[in-house]
Amino acid sequence: MHMNTFSLKVIASDKVFFDGKCGIIIVPALDGEQAIMSHHEDMVIATREGEVRFKEKEEDDWTKAVVGVGCVYISHNRVIMLVDTAERPEDIDRVRAEAALERAQEQLRQKQSIQEYHVSQASMARAMLRLKEAGKYEVK
Repeated sequence: MHMNTFSLKVIASDKVFFDGKCGIIIVPALDGEQAIMSHHEDMVIATREGEVRFKEKEEDDWTKAVVGVGCVYISHNRVIMLVDTAERPEDIDRVRAEAALERAQEQLRQKQSIQEYHVSQASMARAMLRLKEAGKYEVK
């Protein structure tokens, strides 16, 4: 038995991360992980920062990406994921992520407006996620 496929495009603010056929994708929806397979009902799903996993064919290994917030648009067996950032875990720059985490923590310690506080909180969450994911792929 072979896996049915659908058209998948993952678009970040600075690049097209993936454009091709896919058998399954698992996205970090606001209320937990959501799996999408071929012929999924048409819908829009809001997504949070987290890990996206997808397989192009049944026998393939999972392709993983760390993504920022965004949404997934599903229509007529085509899936478009729009996110602010997308990168492979092995491409994460640990030093840059650690510096971003320190900056966000310092901003949270300072007096801020509510909006600045939420931006700093989001920056800190994104940096911590990137460091967590990068840690899974460290070369020993």
